[in-house]
Amino acid sequence: MPLTIECAIYAVLIGFAVCVLLCPIFIPYLTKLKFGQTVRDDGPQSHLKKAGTPTMGGIVIVLSFLVGAAFFLSGNFDGVVVALVTLGYGIIGFLDDYIKVVKKRSMGLRAWQKLLGQIIVTGFFAYYIYMVSDVGTSIYIPFTNGYYLDLGLLYPFFLFFVMVSTVNGVNLTDGLDGLASGVTVLVATFFLLLAFGMGSGTMPVIGAAVGSLLGFLLFNSYPARVFMGDTGSLALGGFIAAVAVLLRMPLMIVIVGIVYVLEDLSVVLQVGYFKLTKGKRLFKMAPLHHHFEQCGWSETKVVTLFYVTTAIACLLGYLAVR
Repeated sequence: MPLTIECAIYAVLIGFAVCVLLCPIFIPYLTKLKFGQTVRDDGPQSHLKKAGTPTMGGIVIVLSFLVGAAFFLSGNFDGVVVALVTLGYGIIGFLDDYIKVVKKRSMGLRAWQKLLGQIIVTGFFAYYIYMVSDVGTSIYIPFTNGYYLDLGLLYPFFLFFVMVSTVNGVNLTDGLDGLASGVTVLVATFFLLLAFGMGSGTMPVIGAAVGSLLGFLLFNSYPARVFMGDTGSLALGGFIAAVAVLLRMPLMIVIVGIVYVLEDLSVVLQVGYFKLTKGKRLFKMAPLHHHFEQCGWSETKVVTLFYVTTAIACLLGYLAVR
């Protein structure tokens, strides 16, 4: 089957329909199993009411995504790899959630276990890039009117950095109702249009992710009936990074995924400043969305700000690839 924009639209609709059908079934099941969210005591007081809200809803996102994508994977190796990378990171997130929620170990997977999982998934992805695909080691430099920089031997290190930092950024963004899912819908839509312009096989797979997230937003937007958990946020981070790499435009994440970048930086700066000043804080609370809340902003206002920021960033992204 030729991969056209119609395929992507069908994938959007399938992913959306599956997610909308699964959520009303899955949410009561999560509630019955008492897979509820644990809220930090030192966090915003307004979040205390979220305690007990079902988490691990990322399972529905991943399932809906895989079903929507499955119809368009025949002979589509790039699409298959994106689906596998997304699933791989989703499994890491699921294990993390399972340990936190079921085993009641608040830290989830140990740092070395998460790192090992990410090395394995990223290693598989790197093998595909080097041994199967024609992606190569060049990346597009934004705002250069078509200039590609060949990273050569530095590419594997760059690839791992892109994957881990993007996954971490999406994971940190998942802190308010509808924030990570809504921001990622906009970022994924940008890459969908980019893939369409390039005729990439990732097009219908991205469409499946967009549809799944739109369906999930109906249940995850304020006031959320379900959270995606690390299952969803790690899967989405792996998805965005994999798509950007296959399109040879990983640096575009810095622009269109500016929210992810700011969330990442806020935590790094907060920790660094705290250590340098022996106890002082640069932000009232990190990640960044919590800082705005501590400044008196409502949750919905913060989410709206980050949505608008991402939308404007996507417009700048369009100019960056012209």
